[in-house]
Amino acid sequence: MYQARNWRTAPGWIFADMSKRMFNLVHDAARANALECIRSAPAGYCVTVAEPTRNLEQNARLWASLGQIAKQVVWHGRKLDADSWKHIFSSSLKKQEVVPNLDGTGFVVMGVQTSKMSKADFSELIELINAFAAEHNVDFGG
Repeated sequence: MYQARNWRTAPGWIFADMSKRMFNLVHDAARANALECIRSAPAGYCVTVAEPTRNLEQNARLWASLGQIAKQVVWHGRKLDADSWKHIFSSSLKKQEVVPNLDGTGFVVMGVQTSKMSKADFSELIELINAFAAEHNVDFGG
């Protein structure tokens, strides 16, 4: 088993400083590195173990789909950009709350950040986008 002597030079570590570390616990060496990082961490540091969030492939698919929807769909008389469509879909998926903005001239959706979604939630989001696209004859081919 690998034992890191210096956390700054231990192989397989994702970040070069001790302010934030992330380990994908996919094999024994990664687990050993995570444990050594915990042992070496200064007092007061926090540890979080969480389900992985979306991957790069899912992210690329999301933005490609949103881009095509933005190009091809008029929503209530308006053309929306990909980022606006992302808010619509993520809010629809999680049934988000809407509150008035500070000056009372509009509303703010209390949304979920897609970057913090689990892979399972992100897959649901992609399925919702695909269903919407099919209903609105969106061509993802180009």
